[in-house]
Amino acid sequence: MCMYCKCTDTVPSVTTHVVNYKNCIIVIKNVPCMECAGCGERYYSNEVAKRLDVLVSMAKQLMQEISVIDYTKSA
Repeated sequence: MCMYCKCTDTVPSVTTHVVNYKNCIIVIKNVPCMECAGCGERYYSNEVAKRLDVLVSMAKQLMQEISVIDYTKSA
C-alpha cells in the first residue's frame, strides 16, 4: 500500500536515483522499482535498496562533482 495516497496498485517501472553528498551529485539511472498507480510514488525492493547503497558508497569514494552510474550495467 502506498504510504502517500493509500493506493494498493503498483506497476513495475524504472527510475533515476539522485543523491546529494558533500556538494557532489550522484545519479544512478535505470533503477528498477515499483511505481504507485495512483500517485506515481516509487518504491525499491530490499535487494535494489542494498545494491543502491553499494553503488552510492562506491561513488562517494570517487568524490567527483558528478557521478552517473547505470544500474543495469553495474552488476
